[in-house]
Amino acid sequence: MKVIEVESAGLLTTVQDLGRPGYGAMAVSASGAADAVSLRIGNRLVGNREGAAALEMTLLGGTFRFPHGGVVALTGSDFEAQVDGEAIEAWTARQMRPGEVLRMGPTRSGARCYLCVQGGIAVKPFLGSASTHLLTGLGGYAGRALRKGDLLRIGESAEPFRKRKTSRAALEKLAPRKTLRVTPGPQKEWFSAAAQKQFLQSAYRVSEEANRMGLRLEGAALPDLPRAEMITEGIPLGAVQITAAGLPIILFVEQQTTGGYAKIANVITADLHSVGQLRPRDEIRFAAVDFEEARRILAEQEGLIKDCVVDG
Repeated sequence: MKVIEVESAGLLTTVQDLGRPGYGAMAVSASGAADAVSLRIGNRLVGNREGAAALEMTLLGGTFRFPHGGVVALTGSDFEAQVDGEAIEAWTARQMRPGEVLRMGPTRSGARCYLCVQGGIAVKPFLGSASTHLLTGLGGYAGRALRKGDLLRIGESAEPFRKRKTSRAALEKLAPRKTLRVTPGPQKEWFSAAAQKQFLQSAYRVSEEANRMGLRLEGAALPDLPRAEMITEGIPLGAVQITAAGLPIILFVEQQTTGGYAKIANVITADLHSVGQLRPRDEIRFAAVDFEEARRILAEQEGLIKDCVVDG
């Protein structure tokens, strides 16, 4: 049985897959990888199904020993990865020899890096998913972030090692964006024309209160806030709520499943991976698209993901 020994866990490292949608009525958000695009590509690089469980590292990576070797790929942000002191290439499948140690540093670009391993991380599923749900302490590895000394079992795989890499042209097109495209939210018309215009013309800064539940944004407060009270309703992934202070919150993968703030917009599916790579103090903007354009952008993205892994 192959394992990964956690010598240091970094700032926040959890087991994640593509989440557990469909349990909102039980007050369980989908969770899953904050940057699902990077997870999917990483798994394809090592020969896994796209939704296999991997390690998600946030802002500062960990150190991991492979006593029996394995096949790995690092995707997402650049965390200055090294194996036994030598820098290794991201977005490429690599064979780890028995006893080799993978060391990650602080991020040099976005917020999250993914360590995918052939066979996936083998943990007991919760509601059909291996994802760690930090809010409830369920799923993943003991329902928590990893700690020094943890021992992670690698799933079985008969896939032979193949040197795979990711097309640079595809990576450029899939790169995270700082202008997030949004469709109209269910309460958009509650906001005045001036407020809607300001929302789309303003620059916002990601606050320190940004995590897997949501990202609070700082900037100029919207004018003419709605006075109507709304009944608490379900919240979709990527919803942009406007608080009583007139500032946006982007609800993310561990969001509460219901809420009472008016939602002016919703980040399109194709840009959710960009949200997952935002760091505190990053500056972002919003751009409006209609639903037809959002579907076209998603279809284009899916085509890029399908064709981006090539033999290297």
